[in-house]
Amino acid sequence: MFLHRPLEEKDISVVCSFPQSAEELFYMFPRATWPLTPAQLHDAIASRSDSTVIEMNGEVVGFANFSRWEFRSRCSLGNVIIAPDARARGVGRYLIAFMIDIAFDKHEASELTASCFNHNVAGLLFYPKLGFQPYAVEERQDKHGARVALIHFRLPKEIADPS
Repeated sequence: MFLHRPLEEKDISVVCSFPQSAEELFYMFPRATWPLTPAQLHDAIASRSDSTVIEMNGEVVGFANFSRWEFRSRCSLGNVIIAPDARARGVGRYLIAFMIDIAFDKHEASELTASCFNHNVAGLLFYPKLGFQPYAVEERQDKHGARVALIHFRLPKEIADPS
């Protein structure tokens, strides 16, 4: 049902269509300005690793990468987003499971981290279902200067892959 592969140039405009509001874009890519443009996404991808898309029935429906990747240390998820029509259909779970495999197999990471803003209730409820546990809260500002909380989650390798 799902297929994963590296992001290709032809996928950029499709991924740019996923955020449905400035708020969703902020969750996915806080530094970007609404609407997400191919140029902004190209800039983000250039400084990240393992940009990956998920296909469902031949259509790109999910995207993620690592904002940080250190061999035998930590990988951090970045730019995670699912197409609006594909949400709550298992795409996110498949995407994050694949990114977990990349982190622990390719990068031999000791842990994988993810961060989620306090208004992103779906994300806050999603990561713990995959074994991620909150470990820190950081104060940030949204695009309007309002205080928001960025909750950091971690998934240690031994929890993701108990041997």
